[in-house]
Amino acid sequence: MFELLKAGGILMVPIVACSILALAIILERFWTLRASRVAPSQTINELWRWIKKKELNGRKLKALQGSSPLGRILAGGLINAKHGREIMKESIEHEASQVIHDLERFLNPLGTVATITPLLGLLGTVIGMIKVFAEIQLAGVGNAGNLAGGISEALITTAAGLSVAIPALICHRYFIRRVDELVVGMEQEAIKLVEVVHGDREIDVEGA
Repeated sequence: MFELLKAGGILMVPIVACSILALAIILERFWTLRASRVAPSQTINELWRWIKKKELNGRKLKALQGSSPLGRILAGGLINAKHGREIMKESIEHEASQVIHDLERFLNPLGTVATITPLLGLLGTVIGMIKVFAEIQLAGVGNAGNLAGGISEALITTAAGLSVAIPALICHRYFIRRVDELVVGMEQEAIKLVEVVHGDREIDVEGA
């Protein structure tokens, strides 16, 4: 492996660095974007029980706020529920925007890695081919073995760049879709909470 990296030239260094960065982001996002962490079902069920039994107080609101991103959004709305429907909705939207920003953390760098690694690989190949043609200009085409070896070394960077970019791009698209699904689910729970608090909807006793 070391010989392969060495053969690819200096541009293998940023490609390997990009691969390490992409792997770290992918593992971190898989851990962070779990439904059980972002929007656990027990959070909303416990909230419905508190509301139904009129047990909601400042201490429980604080516990709800720190329980999960969903809990943070719902607590933000409940804190300002007494100021009316519109203020409650604005508070929920404000908290939701911050939560969404946190959920999308590191996705831009991952997308950047997916974009630049093929370009780095192509640049390495172009530089390698320039060296091959310079060798042809100096020594001619008599030694086909050396030329073939030089061309194969030049293509290593392209292969390495694509090997990093393809899984990075797949994971980037997956995480974008995952965030969208989580946001839709949290939005539905927030709308339900607004309707329940302002008397437009009864609490689902079975869900609670």
